[in-house]
Amino acid sequence: MGLIVAIDGEAGAGKSTVAKEVAKMLNFVYVDTGAMFRCVTLDALNKKIDVSNKDGIAEILENIEIKFENDALGQKVFLNGLDVTDKIRTKDVDDKVAEFAAVGEIREKLKELEQEMGKMGNIVMEGRDIGTTIFPNADVKLYIEVSEEERARRRYNQNLEKGINMSYEEILANIKKRHKLETEREISPLRKAEDAIEIDTTNMTFEESIKRIITIINDVKIGKNLKN
Repeated sequence: MGLIVAIDGEAGAGKSTVAKEVAKMLNFVYVDTGAMFRCVTLDALNKKIDVSNKDGIAEILENIEIKFENDALGQKVFLNGLDVTDKIRTKDVDDKVAEFAAVGEIREKLKELEQEMGKMGNIVMEGRDIGTTIFPNADVKLYIEVSEEERARRRYNQNLEKGINMSYEEILANIKKRHKLETEREISPLRKAEDAIEIDTTNMTFEESIKRIITIINDVKIGKNLKN
């Protein structure tokens, strides 16, 4: 079995961008678990199902299908057969995703899907609890740390490129709100695994952070005598 690389960190820490590039360079499969929670949230919003509606959520989880596909422009996310790559990044989803991500039934369902994806090995999976809950025995555990202000600045610039209209102050407020919800929730709260390597990218360029991570993974591959 190939390597499992678990990358955790807070909202807006750049985990997705880093994980995508690392997976691409190593020819590994990339899984964005945050997008999976966003898919559940979008489905619930579309069906006007509140986070407290247990029956409604159960129905969503029973029938939900989430797929990732790569194309020349990057990775696309499909929810029940529809391309929702941009729709899961809207303000409405931003405002609600942390609440839905705290629901135990949702976390358990997505945990099953994530662990099934990991069985193939040679995978880079990023999220909030990959190294602590999903793959506690992952070969490589990384925790990406970035200041809240820098995270808000990066997200603001990304939104501008995508034509999403959200102010810097609004994004920063969302980041702080999500930090509180994710670190204080009862089920699988955000925390750094004891054996995870912390990488603070606040003052690092994208290239520097990628180089650091690739070096760590290659060291593990050498230790395990793996060529690919």
